[in-house]
Amino acid sequence: MPPASFILSNDPIPNTPAEFQPGEGAETQFLGVVRGMEDGRAITGIDYSAYLPMAEKMLQELIDRGQSEHGPHRVFIQHRLGFVAAEQPSIVIRVATKHSAESFDLCRWYLKEIKTSVPIWKKPVFADESQIG
Repeated sequence: MPPASFILSNDPIPNTPAEFQPGEGAETQFLGVVRGMEDGRAITGIDYSAYLPMAEKMLQELIDRGQSEHGPHRVFIQHRLGFVAAEQPSIVIRVATKHSAESFDLCRWYLKEIKTSVPIWKKPVFADESQIG
């Protein structure tokens, strides 16, 4: 995992093992998977879209802010774009730190910030082929 990076792409999220750096004692990974239901209705998946220039800028600013406000750590974020089928991962966040508590806290912080501030939109694709925008 590089010191701090992100990927916005249609590529599947790989399952890669942790590789610790000197001084690191914890890595927390959050893997968000598309559920098969949305608003009580069956879905086949979610179609994710983003305004890439702004999303990439905001992710970089978020990572910079995380480093500034929470001290040095390694972070990797990948969010899928395009159609992601139900039961497939749509986002992964990996945070490596010296101690476990800060790793958990930072992973949760990144997820909250991504969901509330990065322009990535989701459009469920319902099993009956209707869509809600």
